[in-house]
Amino acid sequence: MPSQYDPYPEIRALDATDARLLRELIATPRATGVELAARLGLSRNTVQARLTRWETDGALGSIERRVEPRALGYPLSAFVAVVVDQHRLDAVVEEMAEIPEVTEVCGMTGPTDLTVRIVARNADDLYRLAGAILKIPGVERTNMALVMREVVGPRTAPLLDRLAGD
Repeated sequence: MPSQYDPYPEIRALDATDARLLRELIATPRATGVELAARLGLSRNTVQARLTRWETDGALGSIERRVEPRALGYPLSAFVAVVVDQHRLDAVVEEMAEIPEVTEVCGMTGPTDLTVRIVARNADDLYRLAGAILKIPGVERTNMALVMREVVGPRTAPLLDRLAGD
């Protein structure tokens, strides 16, 4: 049964045609299904069926991932390594999800239980957020690292190239 934090635990593997179609979407994200079909030599129905399947299976992430926090007035970004009382892990994650500036929470192996990405308006805001995370019952300690610059952003194009056979 999927958890609320992992709604798509199993995604069907994509094939070379999927990879070609996804690369075209990366290159021209506003292209219509008809345009994509024409560029790739596929039927419109094939394109539409694959787009629908990816959305249903969870192969395509949310449009939310494309919105830059900087454009919303949050120029600072940091990763917070969080050590949690294991008996309270689910409750900690639920409380983190209630903090609007928490943009991502990942469960980790090793000495850190969670890695949390946060965004902030300025240094004072960052300080406030660090304190808010520490106040969550079950959080034992944190370690924050400020993102100075994103040098390689989130990407899948090289993986799509490999799958497509390029």
